[in-house]
Amino acid sequence: MARKETSENPGRLKQIALTYKMTKKVDSKVGLVVAGVGIVTFGVLLAIGFWIDHPIYLGILGFLLAFLAMAIVFGRRAERAAFGQMEGQPGAAAAVLDNIGRGWTTTPAVAMNRNQDVVHRAVGKAGIVLVGEGNPNRLKGLLAAEKKRMARIVAEVPVHDIVVGTGEGQVPLKKLRTTLLKLPRVLPGAQVTVVNDRLRALGDLMSNMPIPKGPMPKGMRMPKGR
Repeated sequence: MARKETSENPGRLKQIALTYKMTKKVDSKVGLVVAGVGIVTFGVLLAIGFWIDHPIYLGILGFLLAFLAMAIVFGRRAERAAFGQMEGQPGAAAAVLDNIGRGWTTTPAVAMNRNQDVVHRAVGKAGIVLVGEGNPNRLKGLLAAEKKRMARIVAEVPVHDIVVGTGEGQVPLKKLRTTLLKLPRVLPGAQVTVVNDRLRALGDLMSNMPIPKGPMPKGMRMPKGR
């Protein structure tokens, strides 16, 4: 048991170090900010401890809270840096959808055109969510066609469409997961399963979608559900 814990700790530390290096490339001040948060948190609690004549207790509490605050700040800045690097990359939205959490089934690239504008699909208790990446004007046709295709078998299920981007009416990549999780839940779990089964009955999604001419786009993955 002790050997297992010893082998796991270096792995975690190595992962944290790697995350820090990747974050620092995008956010050069991450180290100073995280350290500053820790020092200020610890200093404030320690000062309160001296003021109420309990420096040891408040010092220990300050150390724990400082560590927690540093972890939270570092996590948020690391996440922001990761989204910043992913922004505009093909398949970035699919990567976010694939990690949205339990209760959702995601299928990347259910529709695509020769300009490599692509539509992904997520199914959960909020219904069906179509997420488009690419040119907003061209995506309108792709989204409309996919809605029409699905309407034949899941006409009663709410369908939401989202275009990922920074323009007006679009959803930034970093807010995509939050946007989906905020959608009202209108379907029971059993119906979500039925909807997924019906959508699978449409056939092989990869063979049905229009493949662009030329080499396969980088980062393209076979559709999968979970």
